[in-house]
Amino acid sequence: MKVILLFDQIQAGYGGKERPNTPLGLEKGGIGSYLMFKDVFAAHDLKVLATVYCGPDYFQANKEEVLHKIANLMKKAQPDVLLCGPCFNYDTYAQMAAEVAAYIQDQTPVRTYVACSAENEAVVDRYKDQVKIIQMPKKGGVGLTDALHHIAEILSGPAEADWPHFFH
Repeated sequence: MKVILLFDQIQAGYGGKERPNTPLGLEKGGIGSYLMFKDVFAAHDLKVLATVYCGPDYFQANKEEVLHKIANLMKKAQPDVLLCGPCFNYDTYAQMAAEVAAYIQDQTPVRTYVACSAENEAVVDRYKDQVKIIQMPKKGGVGLTDALHHIAEILSGPAEADWPHFFH
């Protein structure tokens, strides 16, 4: 199964909270936070083609352009899945992830998922009926290893599966 990841600048390793204006970027393969779950993905035969990253403030200021470029990437690379996250409890990242997932799901045949914590309640409530949102702990929360395994199971499973780890 071919996967593309969407990270914010923090998860991509391109700066902290002080760099929310990081422009849209692309790296082949998995980068940044992916290193913590690459073995889990490999065990589920999930191959990360690329990581797309963007600061949430840059995304909001350039939304149309960013969405268009990400959609073009999906059409060109033809992944099976776009995973937006893990967003943990970062609300601006979760908002960006949900918007991108909804757009890509609407514009391409790519399956999209958002992975975030319950602390992103406003985003979850707004988007849970539009995109599949996988529940995970907040940053530093207990259960991260289990959540990463659930994410891999969901991504490698059938598209129509209704997993108990989705927000409903």
